[in-house]
Amino acid sequence: MSNTDFIMDAKERALNGQKLDRESIIGLLEIDPDSRDAELLGKAAREVAGYVTGNRASVWASIGVDYRKCAMSCNFCSFGQKWGLVEQESERSTEEIIGLIDNFVSRGARWVTLRTTQFYGFDKLIQLIRDIRSSVSGDYEIVVNTGEFDDEKAMTLADARAQMVYHTLRLREGTDTKFKPEERLATLGCVKLSPLGLAHLVEPVGIEHTNEEIADVFMKGMEHNAILSGVMARVPLPGTPLADRAQISEKRLAQIVAVTRLASGHQAPNICVHPPSPLAIQWGANIVVVETGAIPRDTGDCDREWHEFDMNTAKDRFTSAGYTFFSGE
Repeated sequence: MSNTDFIMDAKERALNGQKLDRESIIGLLEIDPDSRDAELLGKAAREVAGYVTGNRASVWASIGVDYRKCAMSCNFCSFGQKWGLVEQESERSTEEIIGLIDNFVSRGARWVTLRTTQFYGFDKLIQLIRDIRSSVSGDYEIVVNTGEFDDEKAMTLADARAQMVYHTLRLREGTDTKFKPEERLATLGCVKLSPLGLAHLVEPVGIEHTNEEIADVFMKGMEHNAILSGVMARVPLPGTPLADRAQISEKRLAQIVAVTRLASGHQAPNICVHPPSPLAIQWGANIVVVETGAIPRDTGDCDREWHEFDMNTAKDRFTSAGYTFFSGE
């Protein structure tokens, strides 16, 4: 089968709501991202995105709540205690966070994410969610991006009116991270059995990762009923062990986005790309992240939006790609 026929077959399966198998995912990832076949792949993914989403795109706003050294010292993360990049620890107050969320929601953010470091207090997180719910009106979903938790804590998060969890089995978990893969998978299992939705990106993708690794991590998200998928690139940070390994090209990032779009069928209608890439949006991503505060892909505590990528810029990117901006039901 030619690449053209292979791509058209994958598109038809995606339109019919069929998820792709591992072999097909790997085959699409093997296409040269600089080729005409990759452009055809991107066009097919964009057509599927229009069909599956009703041609709607949304913003995922993310707030780094605390900026602290982390003893886990993952090889790609600026928070790692071993790397010595965190010079002064800090934490945003509840009032600051509420103000940021109110601003994001008023400008159309569909999701607001509370990104905390690995060992942020769980009870403290629950109280923060409750304070936000009582203070910020509007049609938005609260997402938590925090450490490992069990079934009981998953239900507590849902009872506090969090709707989604961002959690992943990261690429080379247990090698480039100090986490046990089985512990990450256990948390994913708790989310699966709870009322919470799961957002699971393939991340952090670097030039060192194989097509097989990328396919396997993506499929773990699908196995755990992820309703939002996509790709996050690894950002080379000076001072971390992976600093000398280049960031993947924009075309490679867009290609992987296109493959996740076709591979997820209708299960994960929302496909996110990060960092935001105009080409990836044209190739099927309908979600981008606007973030502020402590960011593990950078040093320091950002007072403004990361790299000045704000809500207006996100909306402009969507419009340029032919999407309609959508903030929620």
